[in-house]
Amino acid sequence: MAYVLYLGGMAIMNGFKSKEANRAEKEEAKSEAGDVTDTDTEQNINLSDELTKLNDLKEKGIISQEEFEKAKNKLLNN
Repeated sequence: MAYVLYLGGMAIMNGFKSKEANRAEKEEAKSEAGDVTDTDTEQNINLSDELTKLNDLKEKGIISQEEFEKAKNKLLNN
């Protein structure tokens, strides 16, 4: 009888360990996904900066509207 209780307790403890391991894996995956989001945000900021620089060049008359549109499309399509 004691042996059956021992086996049952071990099965429960193994289940808890597996559940905790799965939880740790999910948290790690979330943190990695968070890193991707940070990278995407950084790329959007860089894109915004580049578009602002292009607009400034257009406003100063350094590049034409056509050159601005070509450069903008190139940035947005990459």
